[in-house]
Amino acid sequence: MPSPDEIHVIKWLSQYGALPQKQVVKLLNMPQNSAEKFLRLLKADMRITDVGGGYYLGLDPLSQPDQRIILAVWVLTQFANTVDPMAHYPATYPSQIAFLKGDISYEIIVLYEGEGSLLKLLQPEEDMKYIIVLPDISMAHTLKLPKAPCLFATVDFTGKDEPTVRFYSGGM
Repeated sequence: MPSPDEIHVIKWLSQYGALPQKQVVKLLNMPQNSAEKFLRLLKADMRITDVGGGYYLGLDPLSQPDQRIILAVWVLTQFANTVDPMAHYPATYPSQIAFLKGDISYEIIVLYEGEGSLLKLLQPEEDMKYIIVLPDISMAHTLKLPKAPCLFATVDFTGKDEPTVRFYSGGM
């Protein structure tokens, strides 16, 4: 019988595709050594596999990482200790990930330069909040925001495997 953690890892990789191993470790919300040992056991049991030379994990070695999803998951990892491991899932375009934190629904949407018009496709519902991930926070002042609470985030790698995620206040 699979453990709850095994079920979580398989669910995440099946819904998001290949993810950096460091993200999966953070989402597991356990000590790093324990998480890495657990992932090695899953690989040994052939439940998951290395992708891209071992930087990524996937359910099959031909999985292709989606960079928008990866950026959205880096933002999600900032909530790993407050969001149930089964309470996040792929969102409807143009958002990448939806999750529940308490009674509030959040959607993470990753925008690249010049993609501000994608926000027009969002259909906010009551108790919905958006986290808009931008390549640079200066892009925020050019956006026409949906009629819902918004936070902005940036994901800055600056030569590291694990980026710094910064949050900024948004508007209504």
